[in-house]
Amino acid sequence: MSQKDAGVDLDASLGYLLKEASSALRTAMEEVLRPLGMSVTHYSCLELLAQRPGLSNSELARGAFVTRQTMNVLLQALERDGYVTRPAEAPVGKALPARLTPRGRRSLEKATAAVRSVEVGMLSGMTEAEQSSAFRSLRSMVRALRDGDDGR
Repeated sequence: MSQKDAGVDLDASLGYLLKEASSALRTAMEEVLRPLGMSVTHYSCLELLAQRPGLSNSELARGAFVTRQTMNVLLQALERDGYVTRPAEAPVGKALPARLTPRGRRSLEKATAAVRSVEVGMLSGMTEAEQSSAFRSLRSMVRALRDGDDGR
């Protein structure tokens, strides 16, 4: 069996390169968040709540790319540690919408600055035009995949 018949050529696979970039980004983010006592998921949850207050557990899980169960455990810890508050009873349905506390906002400010520095470093070798083009290309890929357009 030849190399060509073995499967995807990893050196020429955009999907593999995207996964490698995602992994490198996550590693870099974890490194700057660890001294702040946070993980990427912890940071993502706080950032989502700051930008979209009152999201449900399911909405937060989707936004942070984790399961509902993982998000529920995280929210319980964030609530216990004073980063978020949730009502004792659901205002509507079963969802207990979380909101950032002042402690959560202060923690998020530090984390956002750290994560922003990672992104600035990641983009430092690109011109503004290249960054805009990459952004448009990635958005287009996400749309195509979510819409089920597989290129056929």
